[in-house]
Amino acid sequence: MGKYLLFELKFADIYLREVLSRFEADHGISYILKMGRLDGKVIVLSAGAQGMGRAAAEAFAKEGATVYATDINKEKLMELSGVAGITPEVLDVTKKDDIVAFAAKIPKIDVLFNCAGFVHNGTILETDEAAWDFSFNVNVKSMYLMTKEFLPKMIAQGKGNIINMASVASSIKGAPNRCVYGATKAAVIGFTKALSADHISQGVRCNCICPGTVTTPSLLGRINALPDPEQSMKDFIARQPMKRMAGPEEVAHLLVYLASDESQFTTGSSVVIDGGWSN
Repeated sequence: MGKYLLFELKFADIYLREVLSRFEADHGISYILKMGRLDGKVIVLSAGAQGMGRAAAEAFAKEGATVYATDINKEKLMELSGVAGITPEVLDVTKKDDIVAFAAKIPKIDVLFNCAGFVHNGTILETDEAAWDFSFNVNVKSMYLMTKEFLPKMIAQGKGNIINMASVASSIKGAPNRCVYGATKAAVIGFTKALSADHISQGVRCNCICPGTVTTPSLLGRINALPDPEQSMKDFIARQPMKRMAGPEEVAHLLVYLASDESQFTTGSSVVIDGGWSN
């Protein structure tokens, strides 16, 4: 009995594979089976040339989205020009007129990911007025300008999704030598919650992510600029409860979830991804 059952199961497996193979050839079933979590979505993001922005752009595209990746770093950004699903666009997100011209070329948008940012190092006594204004301009006002331009498109569609880049170094946790940076990221959390409250009834949701220490080119550049980069790297790792830093791709996994319909009941949230640093 057992031999006959084994034969029947094997025959059924061969038959099913043959049927699927023929159906794939006739009807494109391979496409159906390989649909991504973001198929059909149009996503615009800033700071796409490297770090978390680039990891997000690649992850979004891999899941089937049409991605417009913007940055001011043309040389690094154009490395994405050969990636399927990604259109690189040079854009300074602190300049309103440039944003208006860029947005006019995007008739439909499902997700806006505001990722551009700058990390200033120092206490308030080491932060002059120019540094304060520059940080708020890049970290906060750029989000205001981008959102102000793309939000009406989402409202007209009756749905939309905004994701902002915040940080655990914010209203969540005070970090040494991150005075103005922490202030800007606290503002991003407040901005996110305000957008969510104001536009939830119009089908638009808004969340922010709050990473801890992530191995980005920005971080490595700051470490290498310190007097003792090797010891500084050890100090960064030592303060991590997991004894390691996050990779940009780990943050990108969270961003894919927030950009997808899997998170459609999530809005107004500050999602922490810091390996337990803020506990």
